[in-house]
Amino acid sequence: MRLATWNVNSLKVRLPHLQEWLAANPVDVVCLQETKTEDKNFPHAELQAAGYHSLFSGQKTYNGVAILSRQPASDVQCGMPGFEDEQKRVIAATVDGVRVVCVYIPNGQEVGSDKYQYKLKWLAALNAWLKDELKKYPRLALLGDYNIAPDDRDVYDPVAWQGQVLCSEPERASFQSLLHLGLRDAFRLFEQPEKSYSWWDYRMMAFRRNMGLRIDHILVSDALQCSACTIDKAPRKLERPSDHTPVIAEVA
Repeated sequence: MRLATWNVNSLKVRLPHLQEWLAANPVDVVCLQETKTEDKNFPHAELQAAGYHSLFSGQKTYNGVAILSRQPASDVQCGMPGFEDEQKRVIAATVDGVRVVCVYIPNGQEVGSDKYQYKLKWLAALNAWLKDELKKYPRLALLGDYNIAPDDRDVYDPVAWQGQVLCSEPERASFQSLLHLGLRDAFRLFEQPEKSYSWWDYRMMAFRRNMGLRIDHILVSDALQCSACTIDKAPRKLERPSDHTPVIAEVA
């Protein structure tokens, strides 16, 4: 099974890019973040024409997550049980025996801010929920925009980013706590090119200069065998691209 994750930064704007990418990369499941689309406006028909079933939880202007799958999904869950949150950031479903959890983890804005504290509370709630999910669904993959660069290899300038949001120690510790649940960072299971990133700022010619961060991840449970994981930079080269690019993993 081929799984992918992509923060599209507005599905309305990036729908043609998504359709083109799916035609060229017919993955079994793709998790989307920052769809920024109310459910009533979700392009269900267009994606069905591309061969995908759609599950989505969205809102206007901000956030929004979706799971697209070639096979029908079951046991759909929106949001984290027991964690009250108006922001649409989580959707989960079972596809062909694999529990797929799609997340858009809060950005945090600035270390020490209210939004940063919300991010840490959100991550703690995610950890607690996934601990139970893994008991029910040993074959689990957690895909999404984590807004965390796990270590210095994932940052173009570790010195400049040291202690900053996305790279702070509490955020990185939260990422490690997910791994301690029995999840593995699929990308780091394999030898990878140096300076591999999944997000580049729109400013300062960041993509052209490869001033990026690896903040989009696929974590897989021990019960899943992962044979490959790659970052596809091609969509970031398109006109009016998302600032993120897809990450793809092969699991069995």
